[in-house]
Amino acid sequence: MGDTIAWLMLAAGADRARGSNDGYYDDPPFHYRWDSTVPNHSKPEKGHVIVLWDKKYLLGASVIEKVVEGSEDKKVHSCPQCDKARIEPRSTVTPLFKCYNCGHEFDVPRTREKTVKTYCTHHNAGWTDLAGQMNGAQLRALCLHPKSQLSLRPFDYDRFRATIKNTPEPTTLAPLEAAIEYVASGHAKAFVRVRLGQSAFRGKLLDKYGNECAFTGSAPPAALEAAHLYSYAETGVHHDDGGFLMRRDIHRLFDEGLLAVHPNTLHIDVHPDLADYTEYNRFHGKPLHPTPTGGQREWLRKHWEQMRPTSTGAA
Repeated sequence: MGDTIAWLMLAAGADRARGSNDGYYDDPPFHYRWDSTVPNHSKPEKGHVIVLWDKKYLLGASVIEKVVEGSEDKKVHSCPQCDKARIEPRSTVTPLFKCYNCGHEFDVPRTREKTVKTYCTHHNAGWTDLAGQMNGAQLRALCLHPKSQLSLRPFDYDRFRATIKNTPEPTTLAPLEAAIEYVASGHAKAFVRVRLGQSAFRGKLLDKYGNECAFTGSAPPAALEAAHLYSYAETGVHHDDGGFLMRRDIHRLFDEGLLAVHPNTLHIDVHPDLADYTEYNRFHGKPLHPTPTGGQREWLRKHWEQMRPTSTGAA
């Protein structure tokens, strides 16, 4: 991954509404938006990794599947004296605004409409939720220019990978890195994380398996979730052989690739990142509780190929 280009992007919050503009609308697991008024605006591209934060904490990371470009008329605010956009509102002193270009202070900025080029990423396929696992100071330190104040900052992905492995909660970037490989190969649409099950789907699984987690065995019904298995196909339908019941914590670890099922032996594979967690590591090499059907075996094989892209199917 040494040649991976990455960006730290400020998202989700009022911090993106600056004195010079009225902000953007972001949906972090799916889309990130900016325009040509932003420095580095033309540089993020398909295949680049994006790491999103809210200025205080990490939100998550993904890989850009595509960048949709457009244009719109946007209100741009500037200093009435020098006409530069380096202005910020102030909450504790007056006048309300200060220009950090010429030092002028004022209450009402100059406002005009400007046609700007817009950008919107699509990055759902590899989205990895990492909410709160690193703070703002840690993320700034991983930027190529740590003192930068830009919304789009060049980022050191290799150092990020090394750091995230040492965070307090067990974390893997396997889904993201699998998506990087698929986007690079031109098959971004083949990597799709299917939705969590709905109540009707869960009911069918409870009828079929009782109160049993596929990985850990008997569990209270309230702790069991309907877990869809991974698919390369863009689906959204509930296949009869497309899921198991899983305990909530097991479901999360399965989604993140920390738990998987070997496609040949059908035994549980525990990722090395969980080696220090006895509660989970004790399941390594154990068989699933239900015997998978042919359809479930196929879904599990695809999940394995996504989450263990460098492993073989050999026993």
